[in-house]
Amino acid sequence: MDTRWQEISEILQNSINPGLFTVWIKPLKANIADQELTLIAPNEFVAVWVRDRLKNEIKEAAQTVLGFAPNITVLADRSRVSDAGPGAAKPSPVIGRPVRARQIPLPVEAKPGNRLYKWKFSFSDFVVGPSNELAYAAAKGLCEKTMGADQLFLSSTPGLGKTHLLQALGQALSTVCNRKNPRIEYLSGEEFARRWLGAMQNRQLESFKDRYRDNVDILLLEDIHFFQGKQKMQDELLATIRSLQDRGSKVVLSSSFLPRELKDVDSQLASRFCSGFLAVIDKPDFETRRRILMRKADIFEYPLSDNVASLLADRLTSDVRQLESCLQNLILKAKLLNQGITPELAERVLENYAPQSMELNMDAIIEFICRSYDLSETDLSSRSRQRRTVQARNTAFFLARKHTELSLKDIGSRFNRRHSTVLKGISNVEREMQLETPLGRQLQNTVDLAGRYGAQASAPPE
Repeated sequence: MDTRWQEISEILQNSINPGLFTVWIKPLKANIADQELTLIAPNEFVAVWVRDRLKNEIKEAAQTVLGFAPNITVLADRSRVSDAGPGAAKPSPVIGRPVRARQIPLPVEAKPGNRLYKWKFSFSDFVVGPSNELAYAAAKGLCEKTMGADQLFLSSTPGLGKTHLLQALGQALSTVCNRKNPRIEYLSGEEFARRWLGAMQNRQLESFKDRYRDNVDILLLEDIHFFQGKQKMQDELLATIRSLQDRGSKVVLSSSFLPRELKDVDSQLASRFCSGFLAVIDKPDFETRRRILMRKADIFEYPLSDNVASLLADRLTSDVRQLESCLQNLILKAKLLNQGITPELAERVLENYAPQSMELNMDAIIEFICRSYDLSETDLSSRSRQRRTVQARNTAFFLARKHTELSLKDIGSRFNRRHSTVLKGISNVEREMQLETPLGRQLQNTVDLAGRYGAQASAPPE
């Protein structure tokens, strides 16, 4: 494999959704010649998807490595197509350089200082309000060395700004660090575990330890609840955090759960999670939601009146992602209709979202899930492990966590499940939605519909 493509791949691995990288970028083979970058996909479906959706991201990463923006061609690997019969043409060979008799190094062997990230968020575009001001102040304090601690733990339900603050930290620290090329590692708990397993299988543990213990100034690690119940991975993470803290490196962790809510976590590791500053991000209030919308509208360069911003902020109370999704749909519709954004147009777009500010209670959640999956409440509480039942149950867990103040233990008791089962189910739903898998998109649609259902169920009879 061309080492330049390995460098391009590493940039993409750190700049796009991990799920997108694994599914669409990782299987590609490449040939770089003159001003051309030719990519070979395992089949036509992957080739079309990459060509239509990831070509710009690949070109930007390639320009960083090559020093110029290459012409990119994406082809399907015809050598995988079976022979059509006697007389059929032989499959074309895969475009690429001859394979040399050497072992291809794992990503853990990347040289320190070569880890390039495309930070999408910064502190300047983070809207501060009562719900997130403590987390914001802690993150800024970590950068400016005014917090008095080198570790931060951020916790919130999905879509409230954890990733934004982690990326803002990375972006800020990469510019204020006294090192010319600060050594930053930004990845999810799942990706950390996957790289550790790869190092184990390829007998490259020392390279892994060298990268994550000895050559890191700043570790940004998301979704640490992934390590629950994985003892050996926990041992590695504990050793990594210890080493980094002993060296004075900064560690920032995030999770959808508080440290005390995590189960099957080594007591020493749990203690390390709590050794720094803990900040919880809550749902934004009306005024914060309104200012978020106005800020996003400025970024999209499309004017938004106070009346429309207030209307959207009043109706959409779930999370920041929902606000941005609705605003993007509203702007797109206005452009297609060649008109400005009016309250009337906003009302039409809001029909696809929650029609009024309404939180679901547990009874409404169960009723909605039973109707959506054609199950009974008895089915949800049964010991059944059928895929549809498990998916329905996990979605109910997620909605209960999102829309109620019930503890994980209280949610579990409603379904005859343990605290750890609820936590695992919520984590699975979050993971599928973050990776944007077909199941994840289906789950996201179900979650979006739940808000509308709750409002309709709570509306007074006519």
